[in-house]
Amino acid sequence: MTQPLPALSRQAARLLTWIAVAMAVMTGLDARAEAPKPTPAIDEVVSPRVGPNDDRHYRALTLANGLSVLLVSDPQADQAAASLNVGVGSAQNPEDLAGLAHFLEHMLFLGTDAYPESDAYQAYLSRHGGSHNAFTAPHDTNYFFEIEPDALAGALDRFSRFFIAPLFNADRLESERNVVHSEYQARLRDDGRRTNDVLNQLLNPDHPTTGFSVGSRETLADRPEGEPSLRERVIGFYEDHYGANVMHLAVVAPQALDDLEAMVTERFADVPDRGLSRPVIETSLVNEQTLPRAAEMQSVRDSQRVSFLFPVPDPQQAYRHKPADYLAHLLGHEGEGSLLALLREAGWADGLSAGVTRGDGRHALFAVDISLTPDGAERLDRIQESLFATIERIRDDGLETWRYEEQARLADQQFRFQQHGSPQNDAMRLAMNLARYPLEDVNVAPYLMEGFDRDQITRWLDGLRPDRLLRLYSGPDVEGDRVSPWFDAPWHEVEASSSAEPLSGLALPEPNPYIAEDLELLDVQDEVPEKRLEAPGFAFWHKADASFDTPKVEWRLSLQHPTAGQKAQEAVLSRLLAGWLGDGLNETLYPARLAGHNVEAYAHARGITLAFSGWRDRQDRLIARVLDQLQEGAIDAASFDRVHYRLQREWRNAPQDALYRQAHRTLSEALVRPQWPIDALLEASRELDVEDLRGFRERFLADLRLEAMAVGNLDAALAEREARLVAEALSPSLAEDEIPDLVPLQVNDLPTLTPATTREESVVLRYLQGPDRSLDSQARLAVLGQLLETPFYQRLRTEEQLGYVVNASYSPMLDAPGISLLVQSPDTPSEAIQARIDAFLDDFAGRLESLDDEDLAAYRQAVHDELMQRDTSLSERTNRLWRALAYGDTAFDRHRRLAEQALTVTAEELQASWRTLREDAVARVSFDPGDDPSDVLALSRELKPLPEGK
Repeated sequence: MTQPLPALSRQAARLLTWIAVAMAVMTGLDARAEAPKPTPAIDEVVSPRVGPNDDRHYRALTLANGLSVLLVSDPQADQAAASLNVGVGSAQNPEDLAGLAHFLEHMLFLGTDAYPESDAYQAYLSRHGGSHNAFTAPHDTNYFFEIEPDALAGALDRFSRFFIAPLFNADRLESERNVVHSEYQARLRDDGRRTNDVLNQLLNPDHPTTGFSVGSRETLADRPEGEPSLRERVIGFYEDHYGANVMHLAVVAPQALDDLEAMVTERFADVPDRGLSRPVIETSLVNEQTLPRAAEMQSVRDSQRVSFLFPVPDPQQAYRHKPADYLAHLLGHEGEGSLLALLREAGWADGLSAGVTRGDGRHALFAVDISLTPDGAERLDRIQESLFATIERIRDDGLETWRYEEQARLADQQFRFQQHGSPQNDAMRLAMNLARYPLEDVNVAPYLMEGFDRDQITRWLDGLRPDRLLRLYSGPDVEGDRVSPWFDAPWHEVEASSSAEPLSGLALPEPNPYIAEDLELLDVQDEVPEKRLEAPGFAFWHKADASFDTPKVEWRLSLQHPTAGQKAQEAVLSRLLAGWLGDGLNETLYPARLAGHNVEAYAHARGITLAFSGWRDRQDRLIARVLDQLQEGAIDAASFDRVHYRLQREWRNAPQDALYRQAHRTLSEALVRPQWPIDALLEASRELDVEDLRGFRERFLADLRLEAMAVGNLDAALAEREARLVAEALSPSLAEDEIPDLVPLQVNDLPTLTPATTREESVVLRYLQGPDRSLDSQARLAVLGQLLETPFYQRLRTEEQLGYVVNASYSPMLDAPGISLLVQSPDTPSEAIQARIDAFLDDFAGRLESLDDEDLAAYRQAVHDELMQRDTSLSERTNRLWRALAYGDTAFDRHRRLAEQALTVTAEELQASWRTLREDAVARVSFDPGDDPSDVLALSRELKPLPEGK
């Protein structure tokens, strides 16, 4: 597949005239009062290009201090968001302080002149239904938040001071250094980080992105006597790299542009103008005289991969014509005759992607990444020669105008009917794009293809030569004579050249038959889904929806079977059937995916769901083709083996997943029926062969119930006609009551659970379960979760530094309410974590006793507003309605009723339910290195269903 455009990072901001701030901190004076505020200048000439269906309003500002601002007024938005991107990142780390940029990002959150409390920002956001985060990338640091619109001014107050007058509290240096170290420790066994660590050893050591970016206790240790202290170095880095000229701010909110402009200019005018410019990296990313070069490294996960990398110019310089995208499309194609199709047929690979990575503004790497089978891992030379044969085929026959125009047409369709994401995602995207593209192109840059330029594409293609190759293979059985410096990955160099025979039968893609022609927007709109069809074994719901201004439709077809999840073997066979369906159609339907039609088959406890999304035009062809494959397609041994291997690989690798995810998964395996632990699925899969899958398909299709839903830009008549065709093809016959429900269980008398993991950290998950599944219980626990979130994080992460992964939140299982309290730590054992959680809960009980309804009001409102947030895309709306139907919410108003119930929760009710919640309905998951895993099924076998309540 073609990789998406390089993630244009998520990075943020640094600002201020530090001497004035330092004086203010030391003397208590308000540094802002000593100089008049600069007057912002408004750029009203240039504005972003927008799609024809984008009805939002935009305004670009350049403040007098040089800060670039883009304001977006979206009257439909029910959240406000901001993102500030700072043009500095880990590439600017000093050689003697690896991780300094990342450490500074952490330190900015811990108090400012106007808001000195370390939790002032987070607590304010939590009270008003908001969230926040930041990240440091090689070339950017990005800070972002979202919040209720009425609280935007207060959030900007707190946010802006990060870039004007942070305190860099000396008493927080050690705690935040520990948090950074915990983040590093949590990623030591991340294969992506390990691969980058080895790749850095093969790139130019003088290139600034090849250093250690995260930071640790050692790299951020106190400075030797006589040198500037760590705090002084943080301040110095801030002064050297954080200034208005390298900052780009985007705000997306429902307020009018004039109001947003007043909010921003008042608060960001004091960001210091330091005369900075974005750093330019002149150093080559690769020493080309060392090429070709190849290496092998040991992976943690049971997975074999190979990357073929070539030094190329950063495609940001050619974003209007996208030569790299053109080549990535042809090399990453998965249709008939493609490189991946031949590798799959040979049994050597099960996935391929192509695109650009490691861009620094001038230099980058073009990468072809291939997921290998064990057989493929033994044939790297033939795979390498097949890649170069594909490149030669493109050189000879692939540089054609019609191919470029087809890609440009598809990109234009995507831009014309672009659906806005959440305000927070849009703000982040715009802030990062502002740092990279001219203002007029911040919306359209990823979609521009302004003309076929054969010479430009040829120059890129000429860079993909054997003598410019950097190859990196990873697999669990590799042994190395070297170890990467930061993530301890064994590796060694090998011969890069090859004289093997390429595979035969390569072909370039034909014209795409799935490109939509009819893009008319129909004027149809229903408030909620309506049941259009009902028959024995079949129910169809439809919601005509034109509110997203796109001629697209989402279909969900739930093929339900009474025994699909009742035994581990049946659960495995359901997954195999769903996987086989996608695998068998991969080459055939890849052009449809390129054209904007997507299909996903996934198994669940009731059977298999087919999810279709894409243009209304020609979608019926896709649905018919998938149903035909499901019923009549040949289940051959090669396809079965591929899917069987992928599933087993996924389950074998599960103990390597992030520990906090494993803790939640273990809890879910205990408290939801039917559901099977991964080790049970893996064991059951070992006994199955292709004949078992053929027999299962026959049994499955012979005994079905069909629940279907269509949401989008199609009228009732067309929806009913297409739904009838689906029902006629599948002939469902089972009544609704013949399909078992998913049932949440009570935690009473459940012993402490231990996940089956190979991780080396400790984790504690404390789960407080509500008394029943009523809306009243759900509302109470949702409000309690909102109350717990910030103080738990502040106490156990910021103050006590127990680990990087610390959170408390409302965490329902199906419709069973619960609150999860989780701490993952690299060096604190679970017993000590349990004691810290107990101490926190003791203190929280006291806080709860002193709470009154006035204090509670903001938290209730935050829960209400989060539940009532609008859907930001057609797929998001469809998924919400589909989940509601699964819960039996045929009025599709459960979220509204729950939101209204949250507004009625009183402090007295929370106080009355706290003791029972904390002491009588608690589940625990914990792990320390060396612990034996629990038999989850045995320990939870006697649990009873949680009552529904009133």
